[in-house]
Amino acid sequence: MEIKEQKITVRDLYEGYFNDAEEGVVGYNGNLDIRPKYQREFVYKDSQRDEVIRTVLKGLPLNVMYWVDRGEQYETDNDEPRFEVMDGQQRTISLCEYVDGSFSVDDKFFGNLPSDQQKKILDYELFVYVCSGSDSEKLDWFRIINIAGEELTDQELRNAVYAGSWVSDAKRYFSKTGCAASRIADDYLKGASIRQEYLETAIFWAANAEGKSIEGYMAEHQHDPSAVSLWSYFRSVIEWVQAIFPQTRREMKGLPWGLFYNRHGTRTDLDPRKLEEDIQRLMGDEDVTRKAGIYEYLLTGNEKCLSIRGFDRRDALAAYEKQGHKCAICGKECKFEEMHADHITPWSRGGQTVPDNCFAATAIFGKGRSKTIDLSF
Repeated sequence: MEIKEQKITVRDLYEGYFNDAEEGVVGYNGNLDIRPKYQREFVYKDSQRDEVIRTVLKGLPLNVMYWVDRGEQYETDNDEPRFEVMDGQQRTISLCEYVDGSFSVDDKFFGNLPSDQQKKILDYELFVYVCSGSDSEKLDWFRIINIAGEELTDQELRNAVYAGSWVSDAKRYFSKTGCAASRIADDYLKGASIRQEYLETAIFWAANAEGKSIEGYMAEHQHDPSAVSLWSYFRSVIEWVQAIFPQTRREMKGLPWGLFYNRHGTRTDLDPRKLEEDIQRLMGDEDVTRKAGIYEYLLTGNEKCLSIRGFDRRDALAAYEKQGHKCAICGKECKFEEMHADHITPWSRGGQTVPDNCFAATAIFGKGRSKTIDLSF
């Protein structure tokens, strides 16, 4: 890890300044990525923004800013700016927007200031720490300094570390407002594309399919010319979901569909019509307390996904008294505190969570057992 201190004037910072809600913010003669494309926009309150300008006019120091030097990444893909702001984004934008004439401070726009005050702002020196190093070193460093104001998400930090042609193209599919991923998958994804949550989800699913971490997957593809393989994989996931579960429901939103696809995508025994019948039945079952778990249950048969409603203390106590304080399994007399309540006829065989189907025992047979308990002791 190498960190260098530099002094950058506002004049140099403003050179080539460009600000677009979708395309990002660039400055320093095109060499500084102030806010990357399709990244959520942090906005200072007017009072905070104005105070930055007043601080500069008074000649007082602003807090140090942090940039990352993309180094070899820039040499490989010099269509992207050499540097990226990691801390100091809003101070940088406030200064450039004021010089650009976008707002006034104390009823004066930059163009209204006397020439000596304009010069004072343009010649003001910012203290910048420029970081270069390995991907893991930069990621750790970014997380350390990412502690004030509006924090970057983990995926926004990763995008900075693994910046390049692949990330830029992936953002086109997954990070832009109204992006392609949003158009086909809003019913299945939680979060917001502009916060990089759609992109993070897609990479996580694809990385899982290859037994990799998100960082490992991004490092492998960092210099790929496009992210079309990630997009093709993501589309395959969504098309599979739509094929086997064609009826969309709110319970489907945010489920790990890519992980389901990775494990079950090649199965030929999944009948959409039968699955829909099962979904309707389970949605109407009062004992199923976690409706979102129905989809995983139908794929895996794991009853725990459904969080089947258990018996309350009143039902358990009634069963205990009915059994004469004896365990339904071993027939020995036990204290109530030693007992556990369960279904006489398992839920999986149609048994409901009702008092008449409750027994008390010192041993739990476990969810999913296939036999009815014999209480003829």
